[in-house]
Amino acid sequence: MLLSTGCTKKNERVKIQFASWGSKSEVEIIKDVIKDFETSHPDIEVEFLHIPQNYFQKIHLLFASNTEPDVLFLNNLYLPVYANSGKLQELSVHQGIYDKKVQDALSWHGKLYAVPRDISLLIVYYNKDLFKKSGVAEPKNDWTREEFLTKALKIKEKTGAFGISFEEEPLFYLPYVMSEGGSFFEINSQQTQKALNFYADLRKKYHVAPKREESASATMAQMFLQGKIAMHLSGRWLTPKYLEEAKFDWGTVVFPAGDEGSIVPLDASGWAVSKSSKHKDEAIEFVNYLSSREVIEKFAQTGLIVPARTDVDFLGAAVYKAALKTAKPTPVSVDYNKVLDELKEELEPLFN
Repeated sequence: MLLSTGCTKKNERVKIQFASWGSKSEVEIIKDVIKDFETSHPDIEVEFLHIPQNYFQKIHLLFASNTEPDVLFLNNLYLPVYANSGKLQELSVHQGIYDKKVQDALSWHGKLYAVPRDISLLIVYYNKDLFKKSGVAEPKNDWTREEFLTKALKIKEKTGAFGISFEEEPLFYLPYVMSEGGSFFEINSQQTQKALNFYADLRKKYHVAPKREESASATMAQMFLQGKIAMHLSGRWLTPKYLEEAKFDWGTVVFPAGDEGSIVPLDASGWAVSKSSKHKDEAIEFVNYLSSREVIEKFAQTGLIVPARTDVDFLGAAVYKAALKTAKPTPVSVDYNKVLDELKEELEPLFN
C-alpha cells in the first residue's frame, strides 16, 4: 500500500468515477486494470470516463458544475490550478518509492496532491548513420553546448542534413534556458536572454536547424525519420514510433550542458483524488491499486512512459536516469498557461 486509507467494508457496492486521457493502447490497459481491481474489490465499481481531447477544458467544466470525478489523472502543469483552489485531497506515499523531485513536481506548497505514474524528460535522439557519414563522433552524456554546436555544424556541412530540431513550443527551448540558469519568469535576465538568442541562432545564424518554411508541414519527428535532421530533442513518447519506423540506427543521449550543466524540465503525471468525493476511501483504494508496482509495469511495457516508481525497469532506462539526476521540476504557477501564451507571442519574431 502506498497510501493509508482507513477504508471500511460496506455491504452495498460503491461506484466511483475515474477520468483520464490516453491513447488506444493505454485505454486498453486501463480497462484491464479496472476489471482486475473490481474483481479483487467486489464492493467497488469503477466508471471510466475517457476524455481523449480537450481534457483539461472538460475537467474545468466538471469542477465548475460540481460533477467532478472521484479520481482524475493530472499532470504537474495543471495541478496547481486545482490544488490552489482546494479541489484536491492531500495524499501521501511511502518514502523511497519515488525520487523526491518527482514528488515535488506533483506537489503544491509542499503538499502532495497526486500519486506519480510517470515522468517526462527531454532527451536527444540522434541518427547514428548521419554521424558516421559525416565523420563526427557520437555524443556522450558529458557533452557540452559547444560540442553540440560543433557536431551540428559539421553534420550540416558534410551531409546537408540539419544538425538539430527546432520547435517553437516553450517546452523545447526550456532546456536551453534552464541549462543557462535562466527562467521563463525572468525573461529579461542575462541568462534567459543568452539561452533564447543561442536557440534562435541555431536557425538564423548557424542554420543547423530548419526554419519554419523549410520544415513546412512536416513535424520534427517526420524529418528525423526522413534523415533530414541528425538530432531530435524530444521525449519518451517517440520511442515506440522510432523503434517501429526508423530505417537507420539511432541512439539517445542527455541534453548538452550549458553554463549551469545539463538541465531539462521534469514533468510528471499521476492520480489525484477530488476533495469533495463522497467515496474518498474507495477512491484512495483505487489509486493505491493504480500505483502498485504490478500495474505500473503494465504501463511501462508499452514503451510510452518512463515509470515514476524507482523499482520498475524499462527499455532505455539509462539515459533517462542520467537525465533525472540533473533535471528540475518545471517551474509552474496557477497562471502558467497564460505565461506560455504570452511567451509564444513575444518570442515569435525572435525565432522567425
